[in-house]
Amino acid sequence: MRVLNCAFDQPLKPEENAVMPHAGGIMQHGYQCGMIWGATLAAGAQAYRLFGPGPQAETMAVIAAQRLVESFRVYHGEINCLEITDIDRTSSVLKMIYVFLIKGRSIGCLRMSTKYAQTAFSEINTALSEKQIKVPSSPVSCAAMLAQKMGLSDMNTVMAAGFAGGIGLCGGACGALGAAIWIFGMNSIKEGAGKISYKDPGALDIINKFLKCTDYEFECSEIIGKRFENIGDHAAYLRDGGCSEIIEVLAAA
Repeated sequence: MRVLNCAFDQPLKPEENAVMPHAGGIMQHGYQCGMIWGATLAAGAQAYRLFGPGPQAETMAVIAAQRLVESFRVYHGEINCLEITDIDRTSSVLKMIYVFLIKGRSIGCLRMSTKYAQTAFSEINTALSEKQIKVPSSPVSCAAMLAQKMGLSDMNTVMAAGFAGGIGLCGGACGALGAAIWIFGMNSIKEGAGKISYKDPGALDIINKFLKCTDYEFECSEIIGKRFENIGDHAAYLRDGGCSEIIEVLAAA
């Protein structure tokens, strides 16, 4: 996220620091790679600069997120951290040492981030330059709904929009959950926290409350029983009250 924001000449330090818990696939749970979460936020920030607040910017942010997910999948075969690294928060210390130090996975991830940043920058620019996009009426994104409900700025709301449907409608780990953890991180930083750890009690409490609400499912496609066909499908689902309970729980967490 930081590399992309600098490429757009628009650094956003608090927002960048707050996305750190997404490394390891949401606090090391092994879901979508943190690079995708960070790139999606950077795409949303650029969408806001180009289109301002509202449904058009949120729609463009989701389109950019779709391209970011697919380009990551093409280059790396998988989008989830667990499949890429073969470790998550349940892995033993010995296995983590083996994977990151002996096998050199940490260097591999750094190389991935370097290459992906270049690809992501191109994908964001391409997505945001698309013409004649059909824009659904608000609400467009579950994550943007949550951000707005929690009083975030117009920019931050659009930034979160691409998380919709498990990041760009791909059906992965819930985008509203990802937004809630990011928002928690920003609020903690504003209150003086230097950084947010993988074991931060507040962030873990958000995850626990979310899981109780979703029958202990993390992934969007498992929670709602399908993958969204397109942005209009997702918007219609939200207008019909879909995920309202989850959004309420996360907003109150």
